Amino acid sequence: MDNRIKVVLADKKRTNKWLSEQLECAPTTVSKWCTNSSQPPMETFVKIAEILEVDINELLRIEKK
Repeated sequence: MDNRIKVVLADKKRTNKWLSEQLECAPTTVSKWCTNSSQPPMETFVKIAEILEVDINELLRIEKK
C-alpha cells in the first residue's frame, strides 16, 4: 500500500513542515510518509484526513492484484 499524503498536501498548498507541526511530530517522519518509505499508523491517517479536510480514502492508494 502506498499513500497519497504528498499529493494531497500539494493540492491543499501545504508543506510537510506544516503537517508535522499540526501532528506534533518530526518533519523527517512526515517526509518518510510522503516518500512512502514508511507509513503512518492508521489512527494518524485519520488525523491527517481531518487536518487536511479530506476523506481518508483520498490518502490511501491500495493496489489490487
